[in-house]
Amino acid sequence: MSAPNAGDTAWVLVCAGLVLFMTPGLAAFYGGMVRTRNVLAMLQQNMIALGVVSLTWMLVGYTIAFGDDAGSGLFGNLELFGLTDLKVPPAPNLHVVDGRITIPTLAFVLFQMMFAVITPALVTGATAGRLRFGGWVLFLAVWSIVVYAPIAHWLWHPGGWLAKFGTQDWAGGLVVHASAGAAVLAVLLVVGRRRDWPHTAAPPNSIPLTIVGAGILWFGWFGFNGGDGLQANGLAAQAVLNTHLAAAAAMLVWLALERVTDGHSTVVGAVSGAVAGLATVTPTAGYVNAASAVAIGALAGLVCHFALKLKYLLRLDDALDVLAVHFVGGMLGTLLLGLFGNRGVNPLGADGLFLGGGGGLLWRQLVGVVSVVAFSFVLTWLIAAGVQALIGLRVPPADQERLDQAQQGADAYHLGGVTSLTAPGAPRRRTAAAPSGEPSVPPGQRVRVVTALLEPDPAANSADLRDALLRAGAISVIVSDAAVATTTPQASLLPRGYWQDQPLAARLRVTVLVGAEGVGAVLDELDRMGARRSDTFVQEAERVQS
Repeated sequence: MSAPNAGDTAWVLVCAGLVLFMTPGLAAFYGGMVRTRNVLAMLQQNMIALGVVSLTWMLVGYTIAFGDDAGSGLFGNLELFGLTDLKVPPAPNLHVVDGRITIPTLAFVLFQMMFAVITPALVTGATAGRLRFGGWVLFLAVWSIVVYAPIAHWLWHPGGWLAKFGTQDWAGGLVVHASAGAAVLAVLLVVGRRRDWPHTAAPPNSIPLTIVGAGILWFGWFGFNGGDGLQANGLAAQAVLNTHLAAAAAMLVWLALERVTDGHSTVVGAVSGAVAGLATVTPTAGYVNAASAVAIGALAGLVCHFALKLKYLLRLDDALDVLAVHFVGGMLGTLLLGLFGNRGVNPLGADGLFLGGGGGLLWRQLVGVVSVVAFSFVLTWLIAAGVQALIGLRVPPADQERLDQAQQGADAYHLGGVTSLTAPGAPRRRTAAAPSGEPSVPPGQRVRVVTALLEPDPAANSADLRDALLRAGAISVIVSDAAVATTTPQASLLPRGYWQDQPLAARLRVTVLVGAEGVGAVLDELDRMGARRSDTFVQEAERVQS
């Protein structure tokens, strides 16, 4: 028996770590685009897959996917249940993967485990704001065994029926993206739409968090596509290069389309295009040359950008456009392999239509797409409907906008407009507070309360705001967040070219306690800061006894 190759083993283990890193990257990518009160729930829905699917994969998922074929090409036998028989009969040959791929089987188990983990996590972007946590955990466990493992066997095990048929999938265009996309279609039918969709949009809470997540995904994708040959060689380098070039091309095409259609090229559009390119090149990365990878990425940017309208045509509330980016991207890349496949890059591949191979590979790719999508859709709907009936998969409508509090009793952020105001001065250590002294207005004396609404920008410096009002005669100043109804809704740009008309606008509410003689000066200062007299009120008040 061949001894494991140290270099290949190290490469596959590094790639396994990169693919693992993609799951928290996906959590950040999605987490930044949901509402402020749903961030923790989104992060947890993604991270829990690392716990649930890792164990289902070890117990039964791996043997269904990569155990000896049970005879039908549909799934493996259960002889590797729990990974207990890797070193003794009936599977002694699994000390290494095979005579040509000489890495320890456990390295292969680990690498493939990370694919099993991230695949169902993709669904959470579509169902944002609607998943009950307990139901989602049960769904993850069942789906990873009943749907993902058999599809992996079909395409990635030599005895799988699609593998023997000749359908190719380098790193998961079908196994990962198409299967997850079909699952999105089914789950959305079960959990339904968010309240008021599509008439209301959900503004992202942190675009920077989304960009960080996208960067992690791009980085991790080098392991996602680079490790699938299971060897540290030129083919791995070709797959990594193709991965990067496709993402770059898709990003530029997406940005150009945004500029033409929406008037702006946005950073969210840039990373959306990149992820679309990454998903689309995934099934082709080890089978095409660099020029083909650029063409595939460019087509991904074009097709996936226009596929953003798909959810409106289907009337499916896909919150973060998983269908357009992953589902369409995975299927598109699978079919494009039938055009760009190149045996000169990988002798185990096949020439596509553009390389003189005729339409045979394209036909086999089409059969693979139809089979995987149909299988995943039907089985996923049955699983989701069963979970919904058993313990519930959809959260109550009243909790959709407050999942963090409903499910975790916590909030992701504790900052508002007031605490975001700037102030001059260098950071310093905390010292004992100086005594505030006696109030300048004795208890019982009548004073005035002036209330005004300010635009946040003119009052951006908290010290200037305070000092100006105190000079005008203010006794105390209170600033709080407010939202006002506007006669003309303010249009705001949302990610991926969507717009939202916001009838409530953010303001700062300034409440000033002042003596009667200082009211005029305070009003003048507030006018200077942009307050409108129609939104300003003066009331009589009496200072209470402390």
